[in-house]
Amino acid sequence: MRTIRFGRTNVQVPTISLGTWGHGGPRVSEGSSVGWSGHDDRAAKDALAGAYRNGITHWDTADAYGDGHSEKLIGEVWDEVPREKIFVATKFGWIKGPSNHWYDPKFMREQCERSLHNLRIDVIDLYYFHHCDFGPGDRYFDDALATMRKLRDEGKIRFIGLSDWDGTKIMKFVERVDPDVVQPYRNLLDDDYESSGLKEWIDTRDLGVAFFSPLKHGLLLGKYDKPVQYPEGDFRSGIPGFNDAKFIERMKRAAAEVTSKFANQREPVLHAVTGALLAGNPTACVLLGQRSAKQAEAAAAVGEALSASDAEAVRRAYRE
Repeated sequence: MRTIRFGRTNVQVPTISLGTWGHGGPRVSEGSSVGWSGHDDRAAKDALAGAYRNGITHWDTADAYGDGHSEKLIGEVWDEVPREKIFVATKFGWIKGPSNHWYDPKFMREQCERSLHNLRIDVIDLYYFHHCDFGPGDRYFDDALATMRKLRDEGKIRFIGLSDWDGTKIMKFVERVDPDVVQPYRNLLDDDYESSGLKEWIDTRDLGVAFFSPLKHGLLLGKYDKPVQYPEGDFRSGIPGFNDAKFIERMKRAAAEVTSKFANQREPVLHAVTGALLAGNPTACVLLGQRSAKQAEAAAAVGEALSASDAEAVRRAYRE
């Protein structure tokens, strides 16, 4: 597995890292489906062990994934996987707690302790603000940042991260947070990484970056033949592309095109859609959801950045 220096953290992480959103299982929060169906605990732990065997040693989770369930599964594999070999990232922010708003300092501290307990670790390597919604007029921002920095000073976390679905929101706070790593939503179709100014900020300040949902929740793989209905509790039930026959057919054509172009690769579509995101981003990794040992093996087969010309060809295949 190819590795990169994760920006100013100076930690070596694999270009394809492990995302565990799906390990939390199905979940409904405040009336919205925010989890993933089809989860199996044993398969998820096999994926974790398989990821380690294949050199995927950066694992990303969050307290909100299954209300701590994803973190607990990681904590249960240290008898198979050496803790010191894994760079563990988790997040807080989506669970509001008793104050009924995000980023309450007292609850933040409680959640940090809970994550340490769930993960069965003494220190969190990378701790993210899960999103950039800090209340009306950003009223909770200053106290949240002060709490995060205290957690770092106390040795409970090593590095600070900042995440959001919207690159412009990250840019609003990135200077004041001064994170070591940012985690934006990015794939070939949903991509404000450059237009938001985030890429330039990262490049000039030597930050690490982890792209999440690089497959657009699986749609870019071109594996669907017809619209799919997901059950309540599955995030994908609210994604329009899964119900759009024309879009699904378009993704199948794009996947067929890149499969032909990269036929010499073991996983041509994965190689294309992840390699295009890595192109020109030397401190970046891509978070791939891996819910079985088979998926971990597939993830380990990719991770090379494409050339600029190949990356552009892949973007055209999906956007046209």
